[in-house]
Amino acid sequence: MTPDPTVGLYFEDLAAGQIHRSAELTVTAQAITRFAAEFDPQPFHLDEAAAAASFFQGLAASGWHTAALTMRLLVEGGLPLAGGIIGAGMDELRWPRPLRPGETIRLESEVLELRASRSRPRQGLAKVRTTTLNQDGAPVQVLVANLVVQRRAGGPA
Repeated sequence: MTPDPTVGLYFEDLAAGQIHRSAELTVTAQAITRFAAEFDPQPFHLDEAAAAASFFQGLAASGWHTAALTMRLLVEGGLPLAGGIIGAGMDELRWPRPLRPGETIRLESEVLELRASRSRPRQGLAKVRTTTLNQDGAPVQVLVANLVVQRRAGGPA
């Protein structure tokens, strides 16, 4: 059965090895400092001069900002799951390099494992690795998450 793109993908539509890709998003210095001012007010996220003298040697987005942008791209179609993206936990979250102003990011999400829920037969669990890549294809975030995925109505009761 072909999934309805207006509804999203169900557990039965997924298979290990599938890769889903997102649209692109360009990050500005203003967005980096605005996010940091509210959620991660460290000098290397707020001030270019302070950032230049820091470990990062230049303005860098907070890892939490990178994670929030990743979520936005997932929700906007990078991983179109029926009922939304519902996390059950993470196995891994890494930021191998900083996200810089002017960089354009995109996602590649690979389904790693699928497991039907024994206690909740109308849903399953999908382990998905989402890599956030910059315009050069270099990873700025790697996330391995366990997601709750709806099963089709009429599936196991």
